[in-house]
Amino acid sequence: MNKVPDPNKTQRKIIHIDMDAFYASVEQRDNPEYRGKPIVVGGSPQGRGGVVATASYEARKFGIRSAMSSKKAMQLCPHVIFVRPRFAAYKEVSVKIREIFQRYTDLIEPLSLDEAYLDVTNDKLNIGSAIEIAQQIKQAIKDELQLTASAGVSINKFVAKIASDINKPDGLKFIGPSNIEAFMEQLPVEKFFGVGRVTAEKMKRMQLYTGADLKKLTEAQLVLHFGKVGKFYYKIVRGVDDREVQPHRETKSVGAEDTFAYDLTEPDEMNVALDKIAVIVCDRLHRYQLKGRTVTLKIKYSDFKQITRNHSFGYGIADLKTISQTAKELLLKTEPADKKIRLLGITLSNFGEIVHPLNKQNNSSQLELFQE
Repeated sequence: MNKVPDPNKTQRKIIHIDMDAFYASVEQRDNPEYRGKPIVVGGSPQGRGGVVATASYEARKFGIRSAMSSKKAMQLCPHVIFVRPRFAAYKEVSVKIREIFQRYTDLIEPLSLDEAYLDVTNDKLNIGSAIEIAQQIKQAIKDELQLTASAGVSINKFVAKIASDINKPDGLKFIGPSNIEAFMEQLPVEKFFGVGRVTAEKMKRMQLYTGADLKKLTEAQLVLHFGKVGKFYYKIVRGVDDREVQPHRETKSVGAEDTFAYDLTEPDEMNVALDKIAVIVCDRLHRYQLKGRTVTLKIKYSDFKQITRNHSFGYGIADLKTISQTAKELLLKTEPADKKIRLLGITLSNFGEIVHPLNKQNNSSQLELFQE
C-alpha cells in the first residue's frame, strides 16, 4: 500500500550530480592521444599492488571496473593504457564544478571530488524546476569544462543518487513522488546503499533479489537478519529518506576492506591483499584531501572472530608506502602464520587539518564518505 504524502510537508527538490568516469575523462580531455581509447587511471599492472581508480567508458566495455586489480584489467584488455593519477588536476576541476553548483544553491554536500548532492528546494535564481536546474548545470559543465556529468532528480537523496546512474553517461533521470515506490520495488538489492557484495549474496541466499522481495519482510525481520541497518532498508524500500543535504558533514574515518573468495593462510597472500586495500584507501584520502594519524587494521578469521589493531602517528599521513607498511606490521604482530583469514580492512582516522575538496577557502569542512 502506497504511503499518502503529508500535504503540509514541503517536498524537497534534490539533485545528485555524478561526473562521468571523472579521472579518465579529465585525462582524455587534456591528452588528445587518449581520446576514444580504453584507459585506466590507477596503478601499474607491474608489481603486486596496482588497482584501477577509474576506467574510461571504452575500457568498461571490456569489463574493467574501479577497484579491480590492474593485472586483471590488463588481462581483460591487453591494449589498455595505464595513466598515473594527477590529483592536483582533478581537484582543480572540482573547484570549478563547485563554482557552477553555487550559482544555484549553497546547500551542497560533496561525496567525493566528482559527485555531490544539491538541495534546490529554494534555488538562488528562482528557477523553481529541479529538472531545469540539473539541465543547466550539466550544460555549464559541458560548455565550460568540456566534461560530461549525469544527474538524478527526486525528492530525497537516496532516490536521486540511484537515478543519476540510470542513463550514464551524460544522463538525466527524474523520479517523481508517485513513481518512487514502484521504482524501489524493481531495484536489484545490490543497488541499495549499504548493501555490499557480501550482504547482497546473503540476501540472494534468502531469495531476496529486488526491493519488492525486501518489502515482504517486516522491520523486525530485517533487523534480525541484517542488524540495525535493517531499519534503514525497511524505510528506503518504501522510498522514505529524511536525510538532509548537509554541506558540513564530519568525516570520522576513511577505509576499505575486502572479503576473500577463499581463506588466506599465507602471510605473503595477506600482504598482497593489504597492498591492494591500501591503494584504495590512499586514493580516497587524496580525493578528499585528508591525512589521518591513526591506522587501524581489521581482521576477520574463518570462524568469524574479528579483531582490530591500530597504530597512531604524531602527524597526519596519506602516503601509500606508510599506510601499507603500517598495516603489514600490525598484521605481523598478530602472528598470522597458519591462521585462516576471510577479511582484511584498513582504516585511517584521527584527522588533522581538513581541506574541503570542492572549496579551498573552507579549511575546516569535513565530509562523510560513502563506500564506492
